[in-house]
Amino acid sequence: MTRMVQCAKLNREAAGLERPTYPGELGKKIYLNISQEAWEMWVRHQTMLINEYRLTPVDPKARAFLEEEMEKFLFTDESKPPEGYVPEA
Repeated sequence: MTRMVQCAKLNREAAGLERPTYPGELGKKIYLNISQEAWEMWVRHQTMLINEYRLTPVDPKARAFLEEEMEKFLFTDESKPPEGYVPEA
């Protein structure tokens, strides 16, 4: 049986994550309040950020930036693509 959550990103009930996808308190918050669909949206957004900003995910500064952006993306409307970003056609 699929676990349902009231998704904070999509503002509707949707299928929840099968397991926590991130450690710590933020991971718990994501598991309880974010749907599988919203998490997949974040993964695509994160990939775009890594590519556009040429981030190295093992760099502590890059990890801190991505964590901050993840929280913004999933729980607020404050996360935006990089200035001048043009999606592929």
